[in-house]
Amino acid sequence: MDWIDELTRATQAFAVLLDDADLDADVPACPGWTLLDLAEHLGGVHQWAAHAIEAGTPDGDPSPAPRERLALAEWYRAHAHRLVRLLAEKGPDAPAWTFGPEPHTTAFWQRRQVHETVMHLWDARASQGTLTDLDPALALDGLDEIAGIFYPRQLRLGRTDPLPTGLALVVSDAPGHPGVVIGGAPGVTLEAPASSLLLLVWNRVDLPGSDVRINGDEALAARLLQHAITP
Repeated sequence: MDWIDELTRATQAFAVLLDDADLDADVPACPGWTLLDLAEHLGGVHQWAAHAIEAGTPDGDPSPAPRERLALAEWYRAHAHRLVRLLAEKGPDAPAWTFGPEPHTTAFWQRRQVHETVMHLWDARASQGTLTDLDPALALDGLDEIAGIFYPRQLRLGRTDPLPTGLALVVSDAPGHPGVVIGGAPGVTLEAPASSLLLLVWNRVDLPGSDVRINGDEALAARLLQHAITP
């Protein structure tokens, strides 16, 4: 997967949306946030990632976003473009501070910033009443990221208790894929397209009424998903 191309497309789409969208619209998955708040968050995360790459520390101090539409869109475009350019120039093997496992290189940020932007692009569109599926290949990789990086980090930081039993995710639109397991030996299995599973585990959609098939105890599945598997 070409992460630079993916990040370029996602950041450009987010910027274009800011040009015309209702900035005061609520973001359903982020209670208390408007689209303007989401734009400030995502632009700040781009700045934070760039600092982690350039300075090798997590203590970046992002600049606040302007409140006026044109200035906000320009602010976001500038920080997104700077990050894309930096990642492209550094390549995947340059050293960087990361919150993932070794190796601590810019490859982590290439991948992470794509997933960050794609998910928040979904959020931004949802704030305007538009719900879309995620790219299946990206969504599948996003599930791997949760199992390998986010859930272990949530445990390490004490943000959640260990799952009492593992959660297996079977991707129905990836024939032959072994699936993804979060936690230990699975006690329940959820089966759906990768996009649906990723949105579910990232708390963008609810289990009841979704297109996720539950193999096992539905109440147990709901309890597992109440854990802070992701931030």
